[in-house]
Amino acid sequence: MTGKGEDWLALTREEAIDPDLPICDPHHHLWNRTDDNHAYPRYLLDELLRDTASGHNIAKTVFIECGSHYRDSGPENLRPVGETEFVEAIAKESERRRATDGSAIVAGIVGYAEFRQGEAVRALLEAHLEASPTRFRGIRQIAAWDTNGELWHRNPVPPGLLLDADFRRGFACLAGYGLSYEAWLYHHQLPDLLDLARSFPDTTIILNHIGGPLGVGAFATLREAVFSYWKHYIGRLAECPNVVVKLGGLGMPICGFDWHTRPAPPSSGELAETMRPYILWCLETFGTERCMFESNFPVDKESCSYVTIWNAFKRIAEGFSADEKARLFHDNAVRTYRLD
Repeated sequence: MTGKGEDWLALTREEAIDPDLPICDPHHHLWNRTDDNHAYPRYLLDELLRDTASGHNIAKTVFIECGSHYRDSGPENLRPVGETEFVEAIAKESERRRATDGSAIVAGIVGYAEFRQGEAVRALLEAHLEASPTRFRGIRQIAAWDTNGELWHRNPVPPGLLLDADFRRGFACLAGYGLSYEAWLYHHQLPDLLDLARSFPDTTIILNHIGGPLGVGAFATLREAVFSYWKHYIGRLAECPNVVVKLGGLGMPICGFDWHTRPAPPSSGELAETMRPYILWCLETFGTERCMFESNFPVDKESCSYVTIWNAFKRIAEGFSADEKARLFHDNAVRTYRLD
């Protein structure tokens, strides 16, 4: 276990900054991992709503796939639909609760597909849409790969996945269904994503966690070199109008800031100071029309509380206009995921 839990988070308490500002959190997970060594093995609707109701004005959220609650029977290629069915039920319950207590709604769902099926992936895409006809918005097939096997996510990912011909045959099916692609990879894979974005200009690609700048393993002593490399390719990606970037994810231990190892969690001021160069570069290159802040909870919860992470984002955006803040915290996510 890398995180320290709720008692540790409670050591750093803050009041929410600008608590009335509407927020759509476009990136969180839901799971119940009894056999997991994660700091938060259970993160379901009750846990999510405790976080979203902790001070900030969270109106809507978007669930992002995490390999949770797949079907345990039936055709192998359709088993990921179980996750969409599981989250669809939670989303309906969140709507019911919203009507009585004004809590956040799980308004969008992003599921998993194995694009290396090629054209056969259509059956899975259609099954996801049938399971959640009003909320299903896109697919994430994780591409994060590094020579360090400890950085792999769940199932091993082959190098060069985004360049694979079979992957691209499956990926090409997204546009016909109006679905977007969530890109989760590491900074040294950004050139592959650039090639993908240029090859499929009609498909919206949402870059997760500002492109995954690594700060552990071989990269632990290369912070400036990683930042320079990352900065160059973020600028190149920004030239692709079909790419949108999520601002967050730096609380993951793989980024190397080690907030999760401290005796007490960092303050929002400390978080903002570290994250500011990364986030401001994304804003400078992509503009406030193609960026959105994200919590990445409960993954980033290993480093700070929900109140603290959104306070950090608000500190970074302090000098922006009201319209720019509205876009970054709410409107861009609602538009990108078609939540209206």
